[in-house]
Amino acid sequence: MLTRNCLSLLLWILFDGGLLTPLQPQPQQTLGSEPRENVIHLPGQRSHFQRVKRGWVWNQFFVLEEYMGSEPQYVGKLHSDLDKGEGTVKYTLSGDGAGTVFTIDETTGDIHAIRSLDREEKPFYTLRAQAVDIETRKPLEPESEFIIKVQDINDNEPKFLDGPYVASVPEMSPVGAYVLQVKATDADDPTYGNSARVVYSILQGQPYFSIDPKTGIIRTALPNMDREVKEQYQVLIQAKDMGGQLGGLAGTTVVNITLSDVNDNPPRFPKSIFHLKVPESSPVGSAIGRIRAVDPDFGQNAEIEYNIVPGDGGNLFDIITDEDTQEGVIKLKKPLDFETKKAYTFKVEASNLHLDHRFHSAGPFKDTATVKISVLDVDEPPIFSKPLYTMEVYEDTPVGTIIGAVTAQDLDVGSSAVRYFIDWKSDGDSYFTIDGTEGTIATNELLDRESTAQYNFSIIASKVSNPLLTSKVNILINVLDVNEFPPEISVPYETAVCENAKPGQIIQIVSAADRDLSPAGQQFSFRLSPEAAIKPNFTVRDFRNNTAGIETRRNGYSRRQQELYFLPVVIEDSSYPVQSSTNTMTIRVCRCDSEGTILSCNVEAIFLPVGLSTGALIAILLCIVILLAIVVLYVALRRQRKKDTLMTSKEDIRDNVIHYDDEGGGEEDTQAFDIGALRNPTAVEENKIRRDIKPDSLCLPRQRPPVEDSTDIRDFIHQRLQEHDLDPAAPPYDSLATFAYEGAGSLAGSLSSIDSLATDADQDYDYLADWGPRFKVLADLFGEEESYNPDKVT
Repeated sequence: MLTRNCLSLLLWILFDGGLLTPLQPQPQQTLGSEPRENVIHLPGQRSHFQRVKRGWVWNQFFVLEEYMGSEPQYVGKLHSDLDKGEGTVKYTLSGDGAGTVFTIDETTGDIHAIRSLDREEKPFYTLRAQAVDIETRKPLEPESEFIIKVQDINDNEPKFLDGPYVASVPEMSPVGAYVLQVKATDADDPTYGNSARVVYSILQGQPYFSIDPKTGIIRTALPNMDREVKEQYQVLIQAKDMGGQLGGLAGTTVVNITLSDVNDNPPRFPKSIFHLKVPESSPVGSAIGRIRAVDPDFGQNAEIEYNIVPGDGGNLFDIITDEDTQEGVIKLKKPLDFETKKAYTFKVEASNLHLDHRFHSAGPFKDTATVKISVLDVDEPPIFSKPLYTMEVYEDTPVGTIIGAVTAQDLDVGSSAVRYFIDWKSDGDSYFTIDGTEGTIATNELLDRESTAQYNFSIIASKVSNPLLTSKVNILINVLDVNEFPPEISVPYETAVCENAKPGQIIQIVSAADRDLSPAGQQFSFRLSPEAAIKPNFTVRDFRNNTAGIETRRNGYSRRQQELYFLPVVIEDSSYPVQSSTNTMTIRVCRCDSEGTILSCNVEAIFLPVGLSTGALIAILLCIVILLAIVVLYVALRRQRKKDTLMTSKEDIRDNVIHYDDEGGGEEDTQAFDIGALRNPTAVEENKIRRDIKPDSLCLPRQRPPVEDSTDIRDFIHQRLQEHDLDPAAPPYDSLATFAYEGAGSLAGSLSSIDSLATDADQDYDYLADWGPRFKVLADLFGEEESYNPDKVT
């Protein structure tokens, strides 16, 4: 103890004493030895010593975490050079945990920890110490700061924060293939001792996998691990602190390792021959059977492609892969016929789509199997000799004429007779009939090409031995045309000729139309009818291209003499038998200009003035109507104009009497004047010119303060009276201004006579004297009546 005090004195001499300078030995103590004292000296002021300021300060205390002793844990001691042991110095402690975690003896300066500490919760505490005179309460030296560190113990086991782990590694991987890296975290202090030094090991999962004890990397330990043998592995990993030594804490986690698949197995057929039975009636494109090759791999490594080896049946059958089941689906490409061939044999090859070249040495990744198909005989319906029958018939063919025949046969063994009939759904009008035994088709009604040019219906053939077995074929009958309609002139049937036309002038080109189906190269001829060929005014010129021209034969035509000409034109076709028709064309005489442009074709236009067209007449009439409308509107406005004369003389206005010849409309007349401003006192009144005088000049409007809704009616009227008194444009005589607004809650009440009191006894007219000189006479009058009121005599 004496040695320690001497050491403390030596350190105090060497270092500046203005701060707390803790002197502490090694924090760890051996068992059985006495705890050594930790002292912080608080040196006083010494004038006869001049020391150089120190370059470092060792001002730390250490306290053991998780202390479980019955007495408070001693931390260290504070001591001041001014403390002579006479009890005049008091030590104080402040900062982190002062009073709650750490206490100090005010007399001796001993510091104790009063509760157990956890380094993982708070690794250190910063406190401040000071020596104070116990009598004056003044500090003997400046406050000094020091740190109490919590010394770590191994009280936390390693933890795998990300566990449990899931990993995968390809099957057939070599030894040492990387799988996964695990990591454990120890909350103890890694800078002190081995409490946080973790070592990894495998408790379960050997000999398949290994782990690096320092890095935690897991690798494969056996070669050629096969997923098809075992796919899932569960490895138990342990992390132990204290470098794995005895007494260290340990934590474990589980790593689930899956062997991922690689294509290391070829597909194999479970048998070498597959037998299938297929009815001959199977439709083309239908699936007739399935075969399957087995591949123990998984996912895309197990995808199989099937192909038919060229040979027997390669043209009749096809095979595709069902993506869901990886089966080979055999489909029919062409129809089967038991009577032609009863059996087929071919080979099918199965191979992987995704190959892994690392395993080619193991052999070919494909397999072959034989497929034998037996065709089953089926009772089939009759078969027509053609898929479609096309026939032709003239439209004038008599009823009952045979126009064609159909043929159907039963190809089964022991063939049966066939019966024919027309499908009534396709030939509901029964234009044709069929012989049920021979299959001949005949007309049942007269046909008209112009009504229906083609007929399409179905014929059904059934077996006599089994009427339920039927087949159907379509019949297409084209109706051929017979020349039965004569040609006619195409529109127009009417044309025009100018009055100044010259002989030989073509005035119209005409063509013909025939309702018959005109064969290629048919020609139409045009000529004038014989009765019109005698001294004709017009003639027909045939251009030999199925058109003709109407040609003039006279030199000029007159509308006054004849306005219309009728020209019969004969048209013939070139079919057999020849058909012809006479068509009458109407030719109207029109007035034209010098260039042949038609100006007018109406007879009434003859009597119109020369040079005045119909448009000009319409324009003239429109102008007249507009002028009349303007005159009528002007007269109407003149009649509606009224003179608003308020004064009958411009002399002295005071002597004039204003009179009106009309009567007002009473209370319902709201058009005579605007009373809105009187009814709404909040509205800003405009300074309107008085109508009973004519001022010499207009006065500028005065701003009037708005009257509140609750203002007394007497104040309101008084305000208006003052405005009239101060108005320089008002006449110098008494006038009465009437205001209709009565006011809400007015002391004067309503001004209406309806709600007036029955007598004047309740009225107080003294306020009339306050209304100004203009109401003096009225105030004297009512004041006299009140003074002579007998009811008020006392």
